[in-house]
Amino acid sequence: MAEYIPSPADWVREQVELYEGSGGTEGTTLRDTGLPVIIVTNTGNRTGAIRKTPLMRVKDGDNYVLVGSRGGAPTNPQWVYNLRSNAEVEIRDETEVYDMRVHEVDDADERARIWELCVAAFPPYAEYRERAPRTIPVFVAEPA
Repeated sequence: MAEYIPSPADWVREQVELYEGSGGTEGTTLRDTGLPVIIVTNTGNRTGAIRKTPLMRVKDGDNYVLVGSRGGAPTNPQWVYNLRSNAEVEIRDETEVYDMRVHEVDDADERARIWELCVAAFPPYAEYRERAPRTIPVFVAEPA
């Protein structure tokens, strides 16, 4: 079994600990926003270690949409490279846990449709897209 390496970012580590430590009954919203988050468990592309990241909950039917916005930063979050390397993830949505498989959305029409769902769920994504000097990666997670 791979080793779990907590995030070096305090807020990420604390959110994951609260969320998982409560069985998904606490820590289910992003900081002070009140907006729902999920925990995405993935495998590090360089270390092979287990990594966990809270992301905004964006749904497309039974699927989840994972947005690599990093607040509009110039670089992708590390988990993007992890998902590109290993598509198998676990998603915790409050008390439910799902084994899922991701694919990156490359088709322009599909990406436009999904991006609308993302902005509806978390309006700051529109600003992040304007600010980012890169194409923000978007993944769809489907039941494995």
